[in-house]
Order: sequence, then structure tokens, then C-alpha cells
Amino acid sequence: MEVLNIELFSAFLLASALLVLMPGPVVTLVIANSLKHGTRYGISTSLGANFGTAILLIAGAIGLTAALTLMSELFDIVRWVGAAYLIYLGIKEWRSSAAVLQDAKANRRKSFKRTFIHGFLTGLTNPKTIVFYIAFFPQFIDAGLPPAPQVVIMTASFIGVAILLDGSYALMSGRIRPYLMDAKRAVLRARITGTLLLATGIGLALARRPV
Repeated sequence: MEVLNIELFSAFLLASALLVLMPGPVVTLVIANSLKHGTRYGISTSLGANFGTAILLIAGAIGLTAALTLMSELFDIVRWVGAAYLIYLGIKEWRSSAAVLQDAKANRRKSFKRTFIHGFLTGLTNPKTIVFYIAFFPQFIDAGLPPAPQVVIMTASFIGVAILLDGSYALMSGRIRPYLMDAKRAVLRARITGTLLLATGIGLALARRPV
């Protein structure tokens, strides 16, 4: 028995990749944590973010119509929470002193857990997921096939694509990090990551609710 329309699924994978590659809260945080702590911490951020995304998508899969309505109604709340969190992280980075930045190695174990939590909170409050679920997800479901298997496969595929591409951002950013390790450049690194986080938080605050 056929459970998936291959043409629609292929288009879905392409749309998923394009959405993940678009600069947004998760990508920004992955890059920021990769620059600050290293590649593996960017990957832990990605895993946390996609765990949060998975919760949203699974909630939607359990009750698609009700979840979409609720997610749409909560869009502004989610947006402001996510924006405030990113702006807070950005300001914190901007205020970091060279001494604090140079002492970061001593807190690496703590940072791994912290970056996962940062990623999780960002993924859980990422409006891109809501927009995707409302505007794109239903378009790739074949009405002539059982919906449940399609939703499960598409949800798992989206998370897989997101982890892969976010991991690529972490790898690329981590390669730049060694060039920003001395005291003066550590401050520059903090300014770069702080600016990225602030800009994304402000952009998120200015986002509009999908219709």
C-alpha cells in the first residue's frame, strides 16, 4: 500500500532545506555558540533546537487542525518570548569582558548542557516552525493517501534535514573560531555573536503573524 507521494515528498524535502538554510533564530544561535565555544557546542545547540522543534511538530501531528489554530493564536506570544531571549543573550555577549571570554574553557562542560538548553528554548519559540506548519506542511500532504504515515515521515524528515544543515553551520563557524581566540579577538568574537543575536531578536520582534 502506498503511503507517500514521492513527487510531493521530494518537493517537501527541498522546501524544508530552504527553510532551514534561511537565517533565523536557530541558525544564528548555532553560529554564535560555535564561534564562542566550538563546533561541538554548535551541534549541541542544533540538537536542543531540533528537540524543541520536534515537540512542536509532534504536537501538531497529534491534532493537526487544533494545533495549527492554537499555534497561530499564540504566534505573537511565542515571537516576543523568542525575541526577548535572543536579545538578552546578545546583550550578555556584548557586555562580556576579555577576562571572562578567556576563562570560558573552564566552563566547557557546563556550556555543553547550557548550549543544548539555549537551543531547546530557541527551537520551542521559533516562529519559523509555526509558519512552516501553517503555510507549507498541509500543501505536501496527498489527500488521496492516509494522512498519519505522511505526517510521521515528513516530521522525521524535516528534523533530519534540520540537524544535518544546522550541523553544517556549526562546522563552518567552528572552523573560523581558532582565528578569534586571542584576548583582543575574543572581544571581537563576542561583539560578532552579540550583534547576530541582537539583530535576530529584533527581526523576530518585527515579524508578522502568518495569515
